[in-house]
Amino acid sequence: MVDLEKVPDAAPPGKSAEEAGQGEPARRSDAEGCLAVAIRIPVRIVVLVLVVPVRMVWDVLVVAGRFLRDVVLRPVGRALAWLGRVLFVWPLVGLWRYVLVPLAKGVGWLGHVLLVVPAVWLYRWVLTPVGYALAWFFTRVGAVLAAIGRGLYAGLAWLGRYLAVVPAVWLYRWVLTPVGHALAWCGRQVARGVGLVVTGVGFVLYWTVRVLLVLPALAVWRWVLAPVGRFLAVVGREVADALGHAWRVAGHLSRAVGRFLGTVLRWTVAEPARWAYRSVLTPVGHAVRDTVLRPLAEAGHGAGRAARQALATARLTARQARADVRRMLFGELAEREPLVRREPTPAPARTLEKTGHETSPPTRG
Repeated sequence: MVDLEKVPDAAPPGKSAEEAGQGEPARRSDAEGCLAVAIRIPVRIVVLVLVVPVRMVWDVLVVAGRFLRDVVLRPVGRALAWLGRVLFVWPLVGLWRYVLVPLAKGVGWLGHVLLVVPAVWLYRWVLTPVGYALAWFFTRVGAVLAAIGRGLYAGLAWLGRYLAVVPAVWLYRWVLTPVGHALAWCGRQVARGVGLVVTGVGFVLYWTVRVLLVLPALAVWRWVLAPVGRFLAVVGREVADALGHAWRVAGHLSRAVGRFLGTVLRWTVAEPARWAYRSVLTPVGHAVRDTVLRPLAEAGHGAGRAARQALATARLTARQARADVRRMLFGELAEREPLVRREPTPAPARTLEKTGHETSPPTRG
């Protein structure tokens, strides 16, 4: 609750309340409390009624946008990216790597052979000697022209000094300087008089503008625009606070509606589907697997084993027939002598009985 009554400030120590009250009364920072309280509740009610549908529509659009992004746009974007790589990137890379780069290297080598090498030869064996010769010639000619120029400069400088500089200095010192001082004094006097006139006119205009424009504008600002501005500021702040509060409340309402719809869909669609899958489709699937699929699989395995045994018997019969034909045509093959294995045979394991017999020394007859 906002305190609507103004509480007088406490008097400082050493001064009475009357002496303290003689000064300018203190202003509260929340002087517009009554106006804020009068505006806040109706504004929040109206804004809440207007914002709740907007927030719910916004949440629905957000959910639909996320679903569209995850289900449609992202797979389509990946497909388009792969298609773009196949149709544009890979052909361009192949064109760059296997056509443009070798062509550019060939053109560069041809330009080096046809342009750079002749240009270097021309610069080294033609332009450089000609440049050295021209530099030597112009150096000698420049030295001669410099000597002639220094003489001409000295003569022209002497003539200019006595024909132009000395008369100009005399004219400046004895004619222009006194005339300039006189004109400057006259200008200062004229400027002083003009300054006095301008000052008087400015003083009159200042008080005229102050009385006719500034004081009325100040009164309008202080007694009309400032209160209206404070009122509009309070209204705007309350509307902004109401919008924020209504947006948060609408978010809670939208979340509650979404949870309710989710619960309804769960108990009307998801749970019956889960029960049907668990109680109907799973037993039926197990029964089909046990009564149909498993016997068919066992019969298939048995047929496969019989077929493999028949193939093995046929291969053995064919092998024996080939051996009989070979014996009838070429006779019995000589048996190979068994190879003598040179690896040492492992010693038999030792037991207690063998150990006792082996440790007793043999007797000689």
